Amino acid sequence: MYDAIVIGARCAGAATAMLLARSGRDVLLVDRARFGSDIPHGHFIHRHGPRRLSEWGLLDRVLASGCPRVTQFTSDMGDFPLTGTELEAGGIPMGVGPRRSALDAILVEAAIEAGAEYREAHPVRSLSFDGDRVTGIESEQARIVIGADGRNSGVAKQVGAPVLREQPAISVWYFSYWSGVPEPGLSVIVRDRTAVFAFPTNDDLFGVFIAWPLTELARVKRDIDAAMYEVIDATPGLGERIRAGRREERVCGATQLPNFVRRSHGPGWALVGDAGVHKDPFMALGVCDALRDAELLAQSFDDLPEYERRRDAATLEDFDANFGAAHLMAPPELLAFRQTLRGDQAATNRFYLQREGMVA
Repeated sequence: MYDAIVIGARCAGAATAMLLARSGRDVLLVDRARFGSDIPHGHFIHRHGPRRLSEWGLLDRVLASGCPRVTQFTSDMGDFPLTGTELEAGGIPMGVGPRRSALDAILVEAAIEAGAEYREAHPVRSLSFDGDRVTGIESEQARIVIGADGRNSGVAKQVGAPVLREQPAISVWYFSYWSGVPEPGLSVIVRDRTAVFAFPTNDDLFGVFIAWPLTELARVKRDIDAAMYEVIDATPGLGERIRAGRREERVCGATQLPNFVRRSHGPGWALVGDAGVHKDPFMALGVCDALRDAELLAQSFDDLPEYERRRDAATLEDFDANFGAAHLMAPPELLAFRQTLRGDQAATNRFYLQREGMVA
């Protein structure tokens, strides 16, 4: 019998398996996909994410994959561009944006190195139960089965995980990658009820993610390329750079983006990552929060109510703030505060570092 079977070997599941194995647990990690495959998903990591990767000894591997350090951040809320520079602390950059094929592979490799057993191309069709307690999967038994299988979690469905908090989907995102676009950092532009989230990633590519209100979905889908370039060309400083480059990949979309917080545990089961909490992509919290919750679950493996208490304390305020921000309208108080930073580079840098939790 395993201590834990982790279903889903993406960032949340692989990180959980790695940390449990490092603590001496006997872990089986399974995923229906094959090792190193990509998924159409946001992948910028900021806030506490880079620090955790560094503490786990994995940040250097992420950077060695060809993923640039991001130490510059420009935001434009429809007023003016506000750029922070030299955004790092203790040698750790504000952010990194590794493709999921790179990040997930690094985490799976680290889990295997720590002693976890890994089975790829291994779909789990059903859980095993003894009464209302989960005891394993079809062919294996475990003390706890951990669902790290995304927002449409099969584990959550089979155990009937209650939803503790819920908000409707309010945005739609489309994105792709361009070459030949020199860009030193992250840009977030919110104008005219649209948002652009752009950053450098692996293979010298530049990712551009664009959001519209969900009410615009039918119009956007009629001609996705035209809708994307309409926003890109209307974004100061971005259109010229993108037009000078070349799009290297197909456009991907995310049109079903519910906002929910599920109960994180029950008899013989736990949820981590998007399986437990899914938020609109606006604040780019998915990956960094998945890494955080993996750590919380590993630390509280023998006390799952404590895991839920710590997870909820860490995520509920952000859940509400993110839903508000995802309406794609900057609040007047933020616009007023940004004016106080205009022309003051030191204050701007300090503001961004504090907002990212990198300095007190």
